[in-house]
Amino acid sequence: METALKIAFATSDMQTVNQHFGSAKSFAVYAVDPDHSKMLEAAQFGELSQDGNEAKLSIKIDLLEGCAAVYCQAIGASAINQIIARGIQPVKVHEGSKITDLIVDLQNEMKAGPSSWVAKAIHKPKKNNPDRFKQMEEDGWDE
Repeated sequence: METALKIAFATSDMQTVNQHFGSAKSFAVYAVDPDHSKMLEAAQFGELSQDGNEAKLSIKIDLLEGCAAVYCQAIGASAINQIIARGIQPVKVHEGSKITDLIVDLQNEMKAGPSSWVAKAIHKPKKNNPDRFKQMEEDGWDE
């Protein structure tokens, strides 16, 4: 799953998107490519209220490092601005949307011709791989 997108889902039960971003008890983080998906992490935060406290957002936003998108029931303007600044697309879905269904929808979109944010995430440069030049040489690259 080398080309997979890292996607987070705001959830309390690891099965449905049923949380507001700022007060989410947990995130399920998946790697998703057109044919496969794999859960990478289940991050737990405990009880958080929707109180406008911006400090609690930084922990969640740091967790999303490398994610292409975060699916949630709702998200505030400040959180939207902060995650977009990090190149993460917020995706608002109806409460109770099943994570498995959202992954299948995303995979179908990847196969059919992705929307703007998915295409951007797919083509986003990856962090430098120390073995990238060796890989280029193995692929037949020549100066």
